[in-house]
Amino acid sequence: MEKSYKEYLQYITTFIFDVDGVLTDGTVTITSSGEMLRKMNIKDGYALKTAVDKGYNVCIISGGSNVGVRVRLRGLGITDIYLGAHNKIEQLEEYLDVYNINAKHVLYMGDDIPDLPVMQLVGLPSCPQDAAPEIKAISKYISHKSGGKGAVRDVIEQVLKVQDKWDTNFDAKYD
Repeated sequence: MEKSYKEYLQYITTFIFDVDGVLTDGTVTITSSGEMLRKMNIKDGYALKTAVDKGYNVCIISGGSNVGVRVRLRGLGITDIYLGAHNKIEQLEEYLDVYNINAKHVLYMGDDIPDLPVMQLVGLPSCPQDAAPEIKAISKYISHKSGGKGAVRDVIEQVLKVQDKWDTNFDAKYD
């Protein structure tokens, strides 16, 4: 019998996320100057910052290369941000090697076909509720939340709660 996703949560040390469709709802607003604007969920940001502060490895691997995305993620304390990553496996392997991380301790959340090869290599492949069918098929956990609507908060909070690291006594410095 296959393990429930909950059996993997206690072993997660590392969170890796795609951006578009995971940290955003996958839509892009294009301004008249050609700038592409995305929206990110503050609750996802809070969870990311909390994971960083609690000592988890947090990494972003995305094919997109928006400067504003990098600024937002750095502001949350995330230092390992691979944007414009067209070979996500290469970035994953580099990241795991640099920090000596075992892939079975990694939760990766993706939403579409470019995430598929990476998700097949990690311990807990996961996705938002509105992910592509191919991604849902290989995910050990499918969030009840959609991309950009709290899916990242959902998985981080579950891991931290299982590991007794989710604390509700924070000050409001995470926005």
